[in-house]
Amino acid sequence: MNKWILGGVGWLLPGGGYLLTRRYAQFATTFGLICGTFLTGISLQGGGLSIAPGELNGVDGFTALVAQAGVAGKALVGVPFLLARAFYPHQAYLEGRLHEYGTTLLLFAGIMNLLALADAFELFEERENDASL
Repeated sequence: MNKWILGGVGWLLPGGGYLLTRRYAQFATTFGLICGTFLTGISLQGGGLSIAPGELNGVDGFTALVAQAGVAGKALVGVPFLLARAFYPHQAYLEGRLHEYGTTLLLFAGIMNLLALADAFELFEERENDASL
């Protein structure tokens, strides 16, 4: 198996790296936690799934950078993020900032998927090292 395939599946499918490394219990747990956290964030009207260029007018550079990093962090969830962008009604960035709990949960789901992907990479490396011995 290739690292690029592991990374792509691990990003698109929350916890998918565990699925490819045949850790089915970890996959099911991680998938449930990440999707549950993401859906809770959406239900709490967490916003900022995308930022229109005009929404950051009059905002200082650091705040604009943090806002764009927040969208990138939410994109780490993968397919749930892409589905939410396609089917969730667009909410302006400033409206979404007022619903901090939902927005924080959306970002947390992305970070959990990134951590699961990093762990799957470590498991893959251990398996490759064990196979070479």
